[in-house]
Amino acid sequence: MLEELRTLVLFAEEGSIQKVAQRLPLTQPAVTRQLQRLEELLGTTLLDRRQKPPRLTAAGSEVLSRARDILASVEALKSFAAQSEPQGVLRVGLAHGLSDAAIAGATANAAAAFAKVSLRLRTAWSAELADEFDGGQLDMAIVLKPFDYEGPGALGIERLSVIAQAGGTEHLEVRSPVPWVLSPEPCDARQRLLSAMGSDGRRQLVVAAEIQDPAMQMEWVRRGHGLGLMPSRLAARGIPDGLALVDAGDLDLSMRVVALRSPHLNRLAKAADAIAQAVGNMIAGND
Repeated sequence: MLEELRTLVLFAEEGSIQKVAQRLPLTQPAVTRQLQRLEELLGTTLLDRRQKPPRLTAAGSEVLSRARDILASVEALKSFAAQSEPQGVLRVGLAHGLSDAAIAGATANAAAAFAKVSLRLRTAWSAELADEFDGGQLDMAIVLKPFDYEGPGALGIERLSVIAQAGGTEHLEVRSPVPWVLSPEPCDARQRLLSAMGSDGRRQLVVAAEIQDPAMQMEWVRRGHGLGLMPSRLAARGIPDGLALVDAGDLDLSMRVVALRSPHLNRLAKAADAIAQAVGNMIAGND
């Protein structure tokens, strides 16, 4: 209907079918058919064809006024959609295991470059975030997946280190049950530990304490209640007092960091890409 409305506006400006045909350009019969089609769509007569040249009826004048408003709104909408600067609400989910201060700072710095973007950041376990992303509740979810993940959006590899009370366990015997201080299910790190321990993982895994807060986990490990896990990139910056790294042998505790992006981000894609890149740089140690 937009083309028909444009033809009506041109007719009001030019005053004749012939001049409208020259401006479009179309044949005069084609212009006439557009105006007739608009009358059929609206169910009213727009032109008084008893006059030569035809003139707008009272209904035609009213439709003309509204047509101009509609076309102006369409042009404004096009202009809005074509703006290059990202703006709007960006809903991002970040896996609990990636919500440390270093990544939080990198995320905040990346988002700060987009003054018109309002960030809605949520942390949860990867499985929860993936479900919310699939349900359209998140525009992007940065999650942890198995190391052998080969899909799109990979940002890097998050490796975990085993820690213990200083002066305690120095070598991890995977086949021997040892107490652990871990986050509750469905913790990504816990699932990776179970997978790395093999088919007997659940039988061998002894959970001495389930604590979600990382600082409290570290305190329980420091007091000797069990072994714990922490990102190797954070361990490389310094082990907290009272803790020590444990030689985990060939136990592979690596996970893939993946950004799940909506295909409908449009202008928000620049902000989402900047945040994903910032997280990827932190994981790779390029901060």
